[in-house]
Amino acid sequence: MKLLQVPTASLEQRIKEELENNPALEEGDDVDEADNEQEDEYQEEEDYDVNDDGSEPERNKNDEIDINDYLNEDDFPYYKTYANNYSADDEHRELPFSAGQSFQEMLIGQIGLRPLDDRKQIIARHLIGNINDDGYLMRDTDSMVDDLAFSQNIETTREELDDILAVVQDFDPPGVGARNLQECLVIQLRKKEHPTESTDLAIKILSRHFDEFTKKHYDKIQKKLDITDEELKEAIDEILHLNPKPGSSMEQTSRALQTILPDFILHNNDGKLELYLNSRNAPELRISRTYSEMLEGFSKNRKNADKNQREAVLFVKQKLDAAKWFIDAIKQRQETLMSVMGAILEYQYEYFLSGDETKLKPMILKDIADTVGLDISTVSRVANSKYIETPFGTFLLKSFFSESLSTDSGEEVSTREVKKILQDCIGSEDKKRPLTDERLAEILKEKGYNIARRTVAKYREQLDIPVARLRKEL
Repeated sequence: MKLLQVPTASLEQRIKEELENNPALEEGDDVDEADNEQEDEYQEEEDYDVNDDGSEPERNKNDEIDINDYLNEDDFPYYKTYANNYSADDEHRELPFSAGQSFQEMLIGQIGLRPLDDRKQIIARHLIGNINDDGYLMRDTDSMVDDLAFSQNIETTREELDDILAVVQDFDPPGVGARNLQECLVIQLRKKEHPTESTDLAIKILSRHFDEFTKKHYDKIQKKLDITDEELKEAIDEILHLNPKPGSSMEQTSRALQTILPDFILHNNDGKLELYLNSRNAPELRISRTYSEMLEGFSKNRKNADKNQREAVLFVKQKLDAAKWFIDAIKQRQETLMSVMGAILEYQYEYFLSGDETKLKPMILKDIADTVGLDISTVSRVANSKYIETPFGTFLLKSFFSESLSTDSGEEVSTREVKKILQDCIGSEDKKRPLTDERLAEILKEKGYNIARRTVAKYREQLDIPVARLRKEL
């Protein structure tokens, strides 16, 4: 189950860890035919062995050796079977990597360009240390005054801190060091090299009527500032071109990018769907031949085994068992992944042929679990962490599951289909008069989907689409 949850991007690292920890596990194909023939010959020789009295000796297969033959009543502590194959003289090679300048380092580098004494530079560094990756100062002034007193032994005041913060807010990128969105946008407008009348009007709107602006009550703003539609539109355009997260615009930001590595690859070969498992999910692993032969040698001489040999065979048997378990677990992971994805592909065949979301059938975890004969929790683990690459995009398997909804004709459709229609309606609406939830519910009813306004609002929120008032544009 743990290996099943591991994404493809992390599976290689997990296999490398197992290879490093277990010398009985190796990379590569299974043993060749010659080795197999030698094993068969050796097995046949064992089969025809007889005791002095003519009776057939009792022998176990290599993977079923009775470990009790090698052990006495004393237990072996773990440290006796521990092997350290590394010497202090070994050369350790490390792969170098390049690290860009972080956002905070870039801001600290600008402190030296301002006329600040040593004391004020320490305060400026402390302020920058409290700026997050988006460029906002999230800590209140009083708390920072106390922090400086305790950590730096510097007594300061709110007024001095605000003065130094004003210097930091003049750094690049514009808007950095702001304590909220309103202040961030106003700072950017005031730092414009060539301000216009629209810039001044935009500053007034944000400074005096920020609440009305966020709620898009443009008629109230026009009435209070006594401006025309054209003047308001130009001022709004100025604001919309600002950056609400100045820190994230820096290429040197330390935030790491997440790369999605698909677990499955789907090809459409002239109308025939072909599903493949990502090759990284199918590593070539084998049992070490050296360790297998070592155990075979012990099995021949077990009657004369001394204490050291018994300790050695215990170590070898543990490592071989662990290697076989890991190889079996990897194979079972591959089979489970292909089984679940194959069932999903068959269930949603029409969708995968075209990529049309309206052709998605209602499908829940139980449907797939019943098809493949697995537990629902197992299917859930696959669906929640695995991706498939298709000719029309890369998707999380979870996105193909949806509840059912009945139309006026009694036909069951996927809620994903309804959301797609809802998204298309909002995408093609008149932004000056956006569609309300009531109107969207009426449109869906006209198309045969009997859905209440509350359900439309729920689907709209799941699609991260704001209410009609916030979608309004000038």
